[in-house]
This record gives sequence, structure tokens and C-alpha cells, in this order.
Amino acid sequence: MKSGSSFEQSFNAQAAVEVSTMLIVVQCVTDAPNDKEQLAPGLDSISPVVGRVDKVLVDTGYYSEKAVTEAEGRESTPTIYAAMQRHHHGRSIEDLEKRDDPPKPASNATIPEIMSYRLETKAGKQLYGLRKQTVEPVFGIIKEVLGFRRFSMRGLAKCQLEWHLVSSSYNLKKLFALGMRFTES
Repeated sequence: MKSGSSFEQSFNAQAAVEVSTMLIVVQCVTDAPNDKEQLAPGLDSISPVVGRVDKVLVDTGYYSEKAVTEAEGRESTPTIYAAMQRHHHGRSIEDLEKRDDPPKPASNATIPEIMSYRLETKAGKQLYGLRKQTVEPVFGIIKEVLGFRRFSMRGLAKCQLEWHLVSSSYNLKKLFALGMRFTES
């Protein structure tokens, strides 16, 4: 992958996380430098054991019209909530005073118009806010608590195996914590 002005042998670790339990439900490693082509394969690899997925929250790296069209153009596909651009932190008084949802897009609206509407509604903002509270802590726990910062093996197949083991370790730790919470209640 390109790193500044040079190229490095590296891989892109992916994870999809269920919101309420914060368990990893999809994990894979790819040699693609960006995430735009990973949305549909990620949805395809969700186990039926997880159950029906109604909504998918992804950051700007996964957004492209092609990716969203491909992902939502299937039978029983979840609704995609994908940020299309980065927003600055902090809100103006004008933003805080907005109370009404924007008008619904026309039936012939483009993917960017539809996605913008989804993310600008009160429900969409609240839902998308869960993304950074869900998947970002998982990567932080994997890096800081489990101490996994880099792959120790070479080659895509070996790195995929290593990421699967790391994700399974995270899930076992999380399941133990969830079990403790449920038995104490």
C-alpha cells in the first residue's frame, strides 16, 4: 500500500460490530488500500446466526455511490447510513437550533441526496452517532488491552488467520464480560 511517497507491505483489517453487545460479527483482512470496495463483501460475510441486519453504519471510507447501490440493491438488504464527507467538530448555534427534519428527497433522488437526507434527520443523526461509540472502542481495546498493533506473519492468508484469532480473542473476552453482567442482574 502507498504510505506517503513510498510503498509498504501492509494489509487493511476490517471489522463489523453489533451495536448492543459490541461483538465483532464480521472480520477480514484485505490488501485493498481503501474501504470503498469492502461494503458489499462485508455484508455478504455476516453469519445467519447474527440474524437480520436492518441498518448498517459506515464511515466515509466505505461510501461511494457504486458501493451503496450494490449493497442496497439486494433482497432483504439493510439500510446503509454512510457519511459522505468529514464534518468538523463542534456545532454552531444555527445547527443546534435546527429542530425539523429536512424534506424527504424526491423519488428520483440520487444516492448522495438520499444518504444526506438519512444522516440529517434526527433519527439518522442519533443512529449514526452510535458508530463511533461502537466500532472505534473495539479497535482501541484490541490495540491497548490485547496489545495487537501489527501482524506478526507475512502474506494475506496468514494475516487473515491472525486477525481471525485476534477477533475471536476479543469476542471471548467480551462474552465473558457480558456473561458476568447478565449473571449479576
